[in-house]
Amino acid sequence: MSASSDTVTIETLPEVLKDDTKVKVAGIDVDGMLRGKVVSKKKFLSIAKEGFGFCSVIFGWDMHDMTYIQELKVSNKENGYRDLIAVPDLGSFRRIPWEDDVPFFLVSFMDPDTMKPVCACPRGLLKTQLEKLQKNGYDAMAGAEFEFFQFKAPSDSSSSAAAYMRDNIPASIPSLTEGMFGYSITRPTLNKDYYYDVFNTCQKFQCDIEGWHTESGPGVYEAALEFGQISGMADRASLFKYTVRSVASKYGITPCFMAKPKQGLPGNSGHTHVSVVDKDGKNLFVREKKDENSQYPDIAHLSDLGRHFLAGILDGLPDVMPMVAPTVNSYKRLVENFWAPVTVSWGLEHRAASIRIIAPPTSKAGATRFEVRVPGADANPFFVMSAILGLGWRGVEKKMEIPIPPLGKGEDVGGSADSGARLAKTLREATDRFARKESVAREVFGDDFVDHFAGTRNHEIRLWDEAVTDWELKRYIETV
Repeated sequence: MSASSDTVTIETLPEVLKDDTKVKVAGIDVDGMLRGKVVSKKKFLSIAKEGFGFCSVIFGWDMHDMTYIQELKVSNKENGYRDLIAVPDLGSFRRIPWEDDVPFFLVSFMDPDTMKPVCACPRGLLKTQLEKLQKNGYDAMAGAEFEFFQFKAPSDSSSSAAAYMRDNIPASIPSLTEGMFGYSITRPTLNKDYYYDVFNTCQKFQCDIEGWHTESGPGVYEAALEFGQISGMADRASLFKYTVRSVASKYGITPCFMAKPKQGLPGNSGHTHVSVVDKDGKNLFVREKKDENSQYPDIAHLSDLGRHFLAGILDGLPDVMPMVAPTVNSYKRLVENFWAPVTVSWGLEHRAASIRIIAPPTSKAGATRFEVRVPGADANPFFVMSAILGLGWRGVEKKMEIPIPPLGKGEDVGGSADSGARLAKTLREATDRFARKESVAREVFGDDFVDHFAGTRNHEIRLWDEAVTDWELKRYIETV
């Protein structure tokens, strides 16, 4: 039983839910985690239009429900962790196929005093950035790719993979499959029921996969989600992780979206594709006629708007690194010679660059777009897409010029002398730059968001500073 999400309105909602007794709702926190509950159908029908109270503590604690060390403005002891207003997005309707088709809706969080999006609400932040384009009659399209490791408890263990990892040395947990088998058409047959269950369930849950294959790494898969309008794409990217984890739990598998789960192996990327279109869906990054006199051959087929958009991302990227690389672990992926960008860099069809231009002559004109390759699979897709839109549109408004030449062909992965600045090497360095007074992030996203998100990242840094790692214990236990 299903209904198309674009047909659901307040008027049609009772009919859509006529055979249901309950509804599941969820919003998204700063770490990209879904936070929600089940409510009765009667309750949902009564709050579907105006919204309902939802404890703000989801913006006052971290991913393990520990309240932030620093008291932050949105939710704190002083305001009593007051309720926010959660407003259901009827356009997000779908049914959860692994939960007997329970109806599901995403919510956005509003300030109860102003009924404007809470500064920390990921869906609200993306909506605010998109409105800058929409005021000019434009929209944005996006795509997302996720790589992720998968682990499974040993066959002689009664624990799930996640439970086994808690009770044993994490590095000892076996991968779903062994060896480096990127783009293998035979490796998935070892777990074909799981492999196809993920693909089919994503389709049923309206977070369709358009490309699904093994990546180079033990037990690593990669999913390319179906390209679409950017707001819906961010929703589907978040729901994709929810779907994979839910399906995997039936098979005793733990999917891992950490940026760098294994030392010495490539990390998990979260590459994001973006383009700008007009009201008729026409791609505005492509130039109608090749510019024979362009400054660089790489942008000969890129429109002026596209060039300004690219310049804006390049100019602001170092200032928004916590939004695209949000964890301590993110920076273990962003190291030289592991097919991950470490500098401000760009180039036509250049997979070593931070921004890969996909455009003619190697691509169809209508498919012209930017692939931002800095984000890992651990990043919140709403913040990633907000960062790209916000920075790019700033470049358009200021008519920015591309600040550096393209990365040279054949350059080592990670960047070279042709690149711009080295991106942050740690979350601390990234957060300090993000939060500083003159940060581009403050100009684009406002002080309230920057102060809140920087506070959440400083919390992560503090916990990391206090942690004693396996590496330290092995290195120093007998030697100091």
